[in-house]
Amino acid sequence: MTAFLASFIFVALAEMGDKTQLLAMAFATRYSAHKVLLAVFLATIVNHALAVLVGHFLTTVIPIDIISFVAALSFIVFGLWTIKGDKLDGEDKKESRFGPVATVAVAFFLAEMGDKTQLATISLAVEYQSMISVLMGTTIGMVIADAFGIVIGVVMRKHIPEKTIKWVSAIIFVLFGLIGVYQALSSRLDLMYVWGIILLISMGTVYGAYYLLRHNRMVDAELRKEGSSCS
Repeated sequence: MTAFLASFIFVALAEMGDKTQLLAMAFATRYSAHKVLLAVFLATIVNHALAVLVGHFLTTVIPIDIISFVAALSFIVFGLWTIKGDKLDGEDKKESRFGPVATVAVAFFLAEMGDKTQLATISLAVEYQSMISVLMGTTIGMVIADAFGIVIGVVMRKHIPEKTIKWVSAIIFVLFGLIGVYQALSSRLDLMYVWGIILLISMGTVYGAYYLLRHNRMVDAELRKEGSSCS
C-alpha cells in the first residue's frame, strides 16, 4: 500500500503542468473527454510498464545504495523541471486514420517517452521494489491528474493559479528528494558530511530554481514583445 500511495502521489504531482497534461488538455478541446482519458490510460499503462521493468532490472546490476541516492537526486530534478514547465511542440496537431483513441494514445505515448513522469516511475520502482503497486499507482495518478487537467482546461482554466500548483509540487519533490539523500547517505557517511552534502545540494537547487524563474520571465517578456510587434 505504501508503494502504491507514494507512486500515486508523486506521479500525480509530477503530471501537474507537465507536457503530457498539456497534451491531454489540448486533445480534450477536439475529442470527447472520456475518449481522451481512455487513450491516456492505455498509453500510460504500456509506457509505465516499460519504466517499471527498467527500474527492476537496474537493481540487479547496480548496488541499491547508489541507485537510491541517484533516485533521490532525480526527485530534486523533477522539482526543478516542474518549475521550468513544459510547452507543446505540435503533438496535439497529429492525426491518425485509426480514430481519436488511437490518435491520442500514440501521441501521448511518444510524448511520455523520457518525460519526468516516466523517469519518476523508474525511480519509484527502484525505491519500493514492488512492480505491480508502482505500476498501478503511477497509472492511476496519471489518469486522475490528466482528468483534473482537462477540467481545468475546459471549465476552470482562467480561475486556477497554475503557477501556485507548480511551485507547491516542486517544493514537495525537492523535500522528498532531500529526505531520500539523507536516508541514502546516513548509513555510509558521518552525519556532518551528510548535512554538508545536503546543504550543497540545497544551495544548488535554490540557484537552479532562481535561474529557471529568471529564464521563464525572460521568455515570457520576449513572447509579449513579439505579440505586441505583430499586432
